[in-house]
Amino acid sequence: MNDLEPTIRSRELGLALSRQMDVLDMSQLALARELEWSPSMVSRMISGKRPVSAELMSGVLGVLRITGPKRRELMEMARRATERGWWQEFGNRLPPELTTLSAQEDSAIAITSFETTVIPGLLQTTDYMTALMKATPSIPAAEIPDQLKVRRLRQEVFDLRHSPQFRFFIDEYAICRTGAGGDVMSGQVHHLLSMSVRPNVEIRVVPEAVGFHAGRKPFQLMEFTEVNPVLFIENDTSVLFLEREDTIAGYRDVAAELSRIALDEGHSRSWLATVASELGAPREDHDAKRPAGIFELEED
Repeated sequence: MNDLEPTIRSRELGLALSRQMDVLDMSQLALARELEWSPSMVSRMISGKRPVSAELMSGVLGVLRITGPKRRELMEMARRATERGWWQEFGNRLPPELTTLSAQEDSAIAITSFETTVIPGLLQTTDYMTALMKATPSIPAAEIPDQLKVRRLRQEVFDLRHSPQFRFFIDEYAICRTGAGGDVMSGQVHHLLSMSVRPNVEIRVVPEAVGFHAGRKPFQLMEFTEVNPVLFIENDTSVLFLEREDTIAGYRDVAAELSRIALDEGHSRSWLATVASELGAPREDHDAKRPAGIFELEED
């Protein structure tokens, strides 16, 4: 089996094995001798460059005395490390930063997201994302169908057997702006409501009434079983993946502040239901039904 570029899945597996080797005070050379492997084969496995079959991994875990739930966890990790991600089917047609983001979302155990002006990509309906892409000058019209397909594939992360735990903080403004059209936004808000009842999805609205707060720009914080957390920041001209401990700590503080000021899950659902009702109301009924705290709806 040829060497591959390490993925988060394979790196996590290698780190878990390396930690157990430290517990046993076992070197890579000693492990290679026990397994009757070449030292380079063990080295490539630990570094995540060489996928390992279930049969071989079973032998590795036996030598490392890993049993019970931990053994099952690592066997599953080994299985997933050999799977091809959907993004690999696109090859060079997918921007490198989107390949990286998709692989990280697929491997994360927890994702915290904050958006100020648009609905988070993972929660966007097809109609909403289409309207948004058409309004983005940097996306050629000919590329929109492929971009839609990629975003919908990213959203399959919600249906993985080991789907992450999601926390979405969404500014009120992102939900109340109706640039995509009232019908599109009505469908989008109903989708937020349906997603919010999933056991691994927490959607919370940050009201405009709280005023200035620590969440001044969008971000997505992804956490993993073994490897360090990654912070994803995107704007119109650049994309950043950050791993510095002080940066991660700072954004965890921001997330804690957002959790403090945002509506709780129940009140967020109630507020979203009111907005959905308002967006679906006839135009002449808007003024009578507008709930407190909702921005003035734009004219169609």
